[in-house]
Amino acid sequence: MTPEQYVQEKAAASGSSFYYAFLFLPPPKRAAITAFYAFCREVDDVVDEASDLGVAATKLAWWRQEVARGFAGTPQHPVMQALMPQVSLYGLKAEQLLAVIEGCEMDLQQTRYLDFAGLARYCHLVAGVVGEVACQIFGQPSAQTFAYAHKLGLAMQLTNIIRDVGDDARRGRIYLPVDELQQFGVKANEILLRTAPWGYSDRFTALMRFQAQRAHALFDEALALLPKDERRDQKTGLMMAHIYRALLREVERENFQVLHQRISLTPLRKLWIAMKTNWTA
Repeated sequence: MTPEQYVQEKAAASGSSFYYAFLFLPPPKRAAITAFYAFCREVDDVVDEASDLGVAATKLAWWRQEVARGFAGTPQHPVMQALMPQVSLYGLKAEQLLAVIEGCEMDLQQTRYLDFAGLARYCHLVAGVVGEVACQIFGQPSAQTFAYAHKLGLAMQLTNIIRDVGDDARRGRIYLPVDELQQFGVKANEILLRTAPWGYSDRFTALMRFQAQRAHALFDEALALLPKDERRDQKTGLMMAHIYRALLREVERENFQVLHQRISLTPLRKLWIAMKTNWTA
């Protein structure tokens, strides 16, 4: 299996919303974003699949070394072998890859965030930097488009957090800020144990509605930042934005029943949204 085949299989197997947007890119850009996405998946999987935090930390340290090897011209892993030819083409930096690893390391070091400012720092590393790299690959972004990409990354990561409250709780993590749990009278134990009736309450629903309103506001702010003359270049990012916003609305329609299930869009619906955006961007 070639490195290019490896990253393609990694991206396709994830079932991510990103994959459907990538399909509309020209082959060179699709190869670049697929390789970068596969890198993000590799380091994220280290944390999500970890049964021993020490082992996970060692693996992430290895990835830090692999980034250094890659930029020195001697990558070992097929993901880095597929990604490195794209570095000079799209101006990618080692610091950007290391920031993604740093965000994953935060998952090993803490399972709570005291306030939104702390959570936003985490989101910047695992999503904002990803958006930055993506918009570099999609086109030649202006400073305003970089700002759009960071804000959109934050909105999308908050959507993930809203959708994955139950999944994260099963891993002992709560990404909802502690001060906001207190504001709405929701106890962390209710989320972690999903106590009867499955942890749902009017308090929990109000908390989640607050989170969703913040995410919607960030989507609006991000889209308002994107210059009209860059919309065509950045339409792949717009596809992802529209898919994620449809997911957020689906969670809202399900009244935030996210503790016992993982709400998702069907592959056909994701593809339709991507196609519609491709026609209209």
